[in-house]
Amino acid sequence: MINPNSNQAVTASMSESVECLRASGGPMLDCVTLAEGPLGIESLAHVMKVEPLLRNYVLQDKDADAFVLGCYSDPGIHICREATDKPVFGIQEISALLAISRGGRFGVISLSPAAVERHLRYLRSLGLESHCAGDRAANMSVAESRSGEGTLAILVEVAQRLVNEDGAHSIILGCTGMARHRASLQDAIGIPVIEPTQAATSMAIGALGLGW
Repeated sequence: MINPNSNQAVTASMSESVECLRASGGPMLDCVTLAEGPLGIESLAHVMKVEPLLRNYVLQDKDADAFVLGCYSDPGIHICREATDKPVFGIQEISALLAISRGGRFGVISLSPAAVERHLRYLRSLGLESHCAGDRAANMSVAESRSGEGTLAILVEVAQRLVNEDGAHSIILGCTGMARHRASLQDAIGIPVIEPTQAATSMAIGALGLGW
């Protein structure tokens, strides 16, 4: 699982999110930080910067059986897939497919209005936009999404609007920094909340037959 930004706290959130998938005798789940990346993926410029860095990483890593790109915009997914014969999973793509499989349209909590536009553009390219009830911004930074004061309260407010105003049947957390809040948010709103890194890692384990 590659965190494309250089924020170690976000990598820690990713690792926490997949802890439930770790077990003795099971696959090794390694969360790594792209040290050359920006502190957060918060603009198209950031996405474009990390794409070649991600490609170089998957080219050089000879030990991994599969890669999970730990940014909700799935930066560099196509050039990474072209660069390796190993499976490359994008967390936005996988979490959207998981939400669709659960029935009803899904809502997404994004960091900012700019992130909303990136996410919707990618959903259109995947042909999945009609399954998205709404994508709303929480108006916070990547760092704030993990540990900022009052973060959970903000996520609950945005999620309730997605449910009550947009008709979402499930919620996707649109940034890996939000991972630590998944269970608390699900308890608060009473519908499924999908953490994308967890979803994509589960898919990688299943696809490769690496389960227990």
